[in-house]
Amino acid sequence: MALTLYLHPLASFCHKVQIALYEAGTPFEARIVDLMDPQESARYLEVWPVGKIPVLHDAAQDRIVPETSIIIEYLDRLYPGNEPLIPGDEALALEARLWDRFFDLYIQVPMQKIVTDTLRASGENDQRGVADARASLAIAYDLAERQLKDRRFAVGEAFTIADCAAAPALFYAGIVQPFAGSHPNLSAYFERLLERPSFQRTLAEARPYFSMFPYKDAIPARFL
Repeated sequence: MALTLYLHPLASFCHKVQIALYEAGTPFEARIVDLMDPQESARYLEVWPVGKIPVLHDAAQDRIVPETSIIIEYLDRLYPGNEPLIPGDEALALEARLWDRFFDLYIQVPMQKIVTDTLRASGENDQRGVADARASLAIAYDLAERQLKDRRFAVGEAFTIADCAAAPALFYAGIVQPFAGSHPNLSAYFERLLERPSFQRTLAEARPYFSMFPYKDAIPARFL
């Protein structure tokens, strides 16, 4: 098999790429990386010295491809599905890339700040940073609420790279800072994302690892 995706089934940024692969129906080998294991982590640093996941290895091209948005663009060019994840229309492609970055930077990143802070030792917590992250999420929810008025997906009727980013971002962010009761457009959009078989498959593969999530007791029962 040409493609290997280094990932962890619980990691939201890994979910983004998994969704893209499942949308396209592209075969790949999933190789789970346990960065908490020193030996395994050392081996992985030989693959990608930055040490972040996910990373794609394309054996056919003898190439390592890091960074989720770059991975998806790479796949869309070399291993495309029936429907492109980067729209052919230049204006829509730019908007899709914008909202891809939006969901990564303004929902995924502050969500991760909140989650990782719970893993810190007592006395090392960053209360101000968490408060700032929650404020950033509130602003992002409001912006997304306006964007999603009269849109089926993030930039229109077609599922794109932006929706690959949005699905895992909103799944975890909605657990740590719910939006269901306050943002109807965003909530309805998230429900549409949940209807995608690609997202359903990704969540099913993550489910055995939910016990490792610091906010596991807040995960809605329908996902367990």
